[in-house]
Amino acid sequence: MPSYLQIENISKSYGPKVLFQGIDFNINEGDKVALIAPNGTGKTSLLRILAGKDSSDSGGKVLFLKDIRIAFLEQDYPFDPEKSVFQQIMDGSTQWTGHLDTDHLWQYELRVTQLLTQFGLADPEKKMKDLSGGEVKRVALTQMLASEADFYIMDEPTNHLDIDAIEFLEARLKHSRCTLFMVTHDRYFLDRVCNTVMEMDRGNIYIYRGDYMNFLEKRQERIDNYNAETEKVRNIYRRELEWMHASPCARTGKAKYRKQAFWEIKERADDAYIQKKVDLSETKVKDIYLGNKVINCRNVSFWWEDKCYLKDFSYNFQRYEKIGIVGRNAAGKTTFLNLITGGWNPSMGGKLEGVIDLGDSLKIGYYHQSGMQFKPGQTVMETVPDLHLLNRFLFPHDMLQNKVERLSGGERRRLYLLTILMQQPNFLILDEPTNDLDIVTLEILEEYLMEYKGSLVIVSHDRHFLDRLVDHLFVFCGDGVVKDFVGNYTEYRTFIKDYEAAQRRNGDSLGPKGPRNDKTSSSSVIPSEAEGEASVSPKKRKLTWKEQQELKALEEKLPVLEAEKAALEEKLSSGMLQAQELQEASARYGVLQEELDAAEMRWLELSEI
Repeated sequence: MPSYLQIENISKSYGPKVLFQGIDFNINEGDKVALIAPNGTGKTSLLRILAGKDSSDSGGKVLFLKDIRIAFLEQDYPFDPEKSVFQQIMDGSTQWTGHLDTDHLWQYELRVTQLLTQFGLADPEKKMKDLSGGEVKRVALTQMLASEADFYIMDEPTNHLDIDAIEFLEARLKHSRCTLFMVTHDRYFLDRVCNTVMEMDRGNIYIYRGDYMNFLEKRQERIDNYNAETEKVRNIYRRELEWMHASPCARTGKAKYRKQAFWEIKERADDAYIQKKVDLSETKVKDIYLGNKVINCRNVSFWWEDKCYLKDFSYNFQRYEKIGIVGRNAAGKTTFLNLITGGWNPSMGGKLEGVIDLGDSLKIGYYHQSGMQFKPGQTVMETVPDLHLLNRFLFPHDMLQNKVERLSGGERRRLYLLTILMQQPNFLILDEPTNDLDIVTLEILEEYLMEYKGSLVIVSHDRHFLDRLVDHLFVFCGDGVVKDFVGNYTEYRTFIKDYEAAQRRNGDSLGPKGPRNDKTSSSSVIPSEAEGEASVSPKKRKLTWKEQQELKALEEKLPVLEAEKAALEEKLSSGMLQAQELQEASARYGVLQEELDAAEMRWLELSEI
């Protein structure tokens, strides 16, 4: 494979803080690389240097293969609020469209329209200023994907996206032949899209070929080996320290070289691995009291103008339960949190009906998606005067006097989280807590929340985070409808797929499935008990001779259909099709998917007899 990108001796500092220095690495065609590093170590700075938005302090070289097309997705997408969605994308795509003739420009515009539809942005004439943060992110992704560039550089592509959009992007990138280099904290997304993990640790680069699990295993091996070597050096250091403390005659001019070596050994001995396992003996989550009555909701409905965000919602929150909230962007999740915490009053507008009754012992800690404003000049220690908590969440001693405004965005989010946790609430609400947090911090937060003694409500698009922490879901389906599901996110998705399969087996299809069908998104359906009865399998019996032959034919047919589907996906992703060919391939893909779904369902039905 040819080398698409070669990095040589690049460095970046901000004031006295060195982010990285003299790093080198190489990315080949077809590599899909996830960059992992703690917040504040320069991930975004590195991506901006690669994209030509910033420069290396030391000169160095950023060498891309000649004539490859590069697209860059920034964390904050710059846009004109008065432009329409379609115009914003086309104006931002002039580098890809400036040379196109009429037919090819039309094909490009068609690709943009298709992507907008697949991302759930049905109105391309909507003004950018009227979009939510998640919708703006979808516009940015549409602009990037429409370019069909050879090399994508992406900074947190899943931030602010709902799970449906993440899963669509995941499938698109997984099956694309593109080369990509991205920063992401979404571990499922990383695992399913990337074939290489690059770790940036204290200015060094480490490459791990394989999936996320392989990265975790090999990284731990590296840390263990490093710490073992450090322990050996410490033993040498102790012996040398004894020598340094010996009589003055042992430290004559003849031993200057040994004294110099001593200071080098001391520096290495002090260099304990910064991300070693933290001693949690003094940082255990403290027991907190929560009475039997937590929050009781009875027939709660809420409208804003003519839109219903919550309809006839009734639920009594229980002590110690851990609830996840999922649903599309703008489905009303944050509105719901504001309502149940008493953060709404009539002067704000909207119409509230029903009863929300808060328990007397309730102490709410609410981590808002929007973050918080810190006092100018305030230090880390002044903001969170809890050494054990700071230590647990990776604020070492040498950071405690740092001004908050000097922290990275992820570090400020982490510090804001600690301002909530140190209050020791007994009802903790986290609205998109994983945005801007690095993977190491997420793992620490997960461990903390698994020990947490109160009730927990999490709004998140991070499927790994939800799977580890929650045992119960509220699914926001739109138009005020909230469905209740007992289980984690993966169990919910499995349940939905099984339900849809049962419906198809009983001739009550939920609709054809193409590359994406927003109107029949599985997030919009959780069957009632009565509907669930349809999924009960009939009693076992033997296959007839005719059914045996049908099953055999299906087993031969399915691989053929899968192969045709894979070939079509490759053609649709190639960017080489003419307009008529694109339409024909898209139409065939939809028909093929229906045929494949029907064949799979029939195979399952016969296999279960």
